[in-house]
Amino acid sequence: MAVLRFDNVSKRYPGGHDALSEVSFEVAIGEMLFITGHSGAGKSTLLKLIHLSERPSRGAVLFGERNLMKVRGRRVPLHRRDVGVVYQNHQLLMDRSIYDNVALPLILRGMRRGDIGKRVRSLLERLGLGPRERALPSQLSAGEQQRVGIARAVIGEPLLLVADEPTGNLDPTLSAEIMALFASLPERGTSVIVASHDLGLVKRMKRRVLVLDHGRLADDIRPEDLADE
Repeated sequence: MAVLRFDNVSKRYPGGHDALSEVSFEVAIGEMLFITGHSGAGKSTLLKLIHLSERPSRGAVLFGERNLMKVRGRRVPLHRRDVGVVYQNHQLLMDRSIYDNVALPLILRGMRRGDIGKRVRSLLERLGLGPRERALPSQLSAGEQQRVGIARAVIGEPLLLVADEPTGNLDPTLSAEIMALFASLPERGTSVIVASHDLGLVKRMKRRVLVLDHGRLADDIRPEDLADE
């Protein structure tokens, strides 16, 4: 069973730029994979189609049994509950505490305050952020801010997590820690897609890799093929 399927998906922006051309692949439930390619290869566009920041020009994006072209209006935020997003620049609310940033998705769902507190504090402890829950984002290091962004993305236990260059601003040690966290999510029921141009990091993770080249899917590399290099 696939959590996500791209079926001959193309995306042309106004002005005629083709960001994606006839891309097809699927992601299994409980799978972690990487998307790599040169700058402008279409990685960010592909992720935007998944969380409905963009729509395809042709083809179909299927999320489980859901055709995302048919998801409109009030159903868009409902879809986004199933898709956690980690941004490279964190996109935290700078006037809210770490706790409030992470709790926000659960508050929007109408979860009971006591249940929110338990879940948020448990996750912050797991990420080594427990003592900082009342701090503001500006009081944290870049690595800590990234972990807050990840906590906010996974707090709702989404079916799929997408991360756009999540280690782009981090040192190698922090990058490895965050990748280990991502790798632990599939056993908790969350599939993971990471867009990254860090080929060394991608190879070390030994996961499936989709390679984009000028908007086309140039390669679909299995973990065992990476291991042999």
